[in-house]
Amino acid sequence: MSVALSLPSTRRSNLKLALVLSAFAVIATLALQPYLVMTAPAAMSKLHVPFLVIAVVQAGVPCLLLGWLGLSLGLQYGLDAPWLRAFVYHVRPEPVVRTHWRLAAFAGVLAGALAAGLAFWGPRVGSPIEGMSRAEQAWRGALASLYGGTAEEILLRLFMVSLLVWLLALFNRRQTRSWMFVLAIILAALLFGVGHLPYAFTIGMSHTPMLIGKIVLLNALVGLVTGSLFWKYGLEHAMLAHFCADLVLHVAVPLMGY
Repeated sequence: MSVALSLPSTRRSNLKLALVLSAFAVIATLALQPYLVMTAPAAMSKLHVPFLVIAVVQAGVPCLLLGWLGLSLGLQYGLDAPWLRAFVYHVRPEPVVRTHWRLAAFAGVLAGALAAGLAFWGPRVGSPIEGMSRAEQAWRGALASLYGGTAEEILLRLFMVSLLVWLLALFNRRQTRSWMFVLAIILAALLFGVGHLPYAFTIGMSHTPMLIGKIVLLNALVGLVTGSLFWKYGLEHAMLAHFCADLVLHVAVPLMGY
């Protein structure tokens, strides 16, 4: 997908959009707090600074810098957030980009359902949460779902996929091939899976090879779906799919009592 805008595609022109994405990431991180209190109470009790500061430092600043870099590197190869760009800069995507919101939502739900189903095979990744109703777990999980659809997509798709495609294109006279996008999506998805390990260890997951491989692959599955949507339709479709996948995992699954 290639999107041309009536706006100079300079690095400076990406800063405003990166700021908007960074603000989304900060808000989503703040919304994550009730879920962290539920799943990692010991770690949260050790925090000695306001959670807003943590949200800005750990999500806002990285998403600003890496989001800006991802936009700067990826735009030339059609990796962008065309609808947010059009909104922020008050321009229309040219040519008009077709939206596939239903496809993105369905793909996200399907990926979440598949990951949830596979999670019940073999050893359990996490421990059941005691002393909390299904409804309370669900609303906390709904808030947490915002984080995956914003911060994680900015860092792992907008930045990482764009960076990998840019690096691969360097070895081909700055010309891209389909396999470069596919490889970048796979590598970013695996990194996405690996990135979930520290949190899994924090909530008490065993350090066994099977459990480690399981959590990496289950998260990579979602990453493959969102990465493909990012490539074909833009970052917004990847965000929607990730949000829907997390709704299945963090809302539907607890409501069903699993």
